[in-house]
Amino acid sequence: MRVERVEESHRIVDASSADGDLANAYLSHLEVRAFATLTVRAYAFHVLSFLRFCADRGVVLAAVSPMDMFDFLEWLASRPSSSGGTVVALNSRRGAAAATMNQRVAAVRGLFELAVISGVRDDCPVPTARRSSGARAKRRGLLGHVSSGRPRTGGRLVRQAQRLPESLDAADVDEFLADLETYRDRAIVLAMLLGGLRAGEVEGVGSFV
Repeated sequence: MRVERVEESHRIVDASSADGDLANAYLSHLEVRAFATLTVRAYAFHVLSFLRFCADRGVVLAAVSPMDMFDFLEWLASRPSSSGGTVVALNSRRGAAAATMNQRVAAVRGLFELAVISGVRDDCPVPTARRSSGARAKRRGLLGHVSSGRPRTGGRLVRQAQRLPESLDAADVDEFLADLETYRDRAIVLAMLLGGLRAGEVEGVGSFV
């Protein structure tokens, strides 16, 4: 099995008939929802990884259970992965990173949600991860101890380390600003640096500058 670019789209080829049809229907569904080409490509490789796991275990998508999903995480964690090169050290036992594992689970969750909608399955086998109990959890009650009653979806199955952003040295900032040729570019960079704007927010500001 592999991912190929077919008529400006990304598709999984050489998969079993039913599983391959469902996987490619999912990729087509993402395109209909106007997902970016690179995003569809990334989802294709995430789904391909899960299909390879299912092939190793002799399980079809229609019969995947929640325990199979946890086995999938263990399978990802135990497979050696390279750090961008083509050679993997024989003594390396590090598998997929936590962020990659969560991305693949999210892609597989979307795949099974489509399977439920299309009638291939009656339920989604991907376990629901526990979310934060803070303000974003939208809990009610004086102490936030009462659930809103709505079913929870999504979340991360694998705990990810909280990484703090690294700050730039003042000399690096001055050198970068000196290379900018227009006041507009300098204003945008300073808005990001001093105001903490994200890329999408900068695009909105830049249209008025």
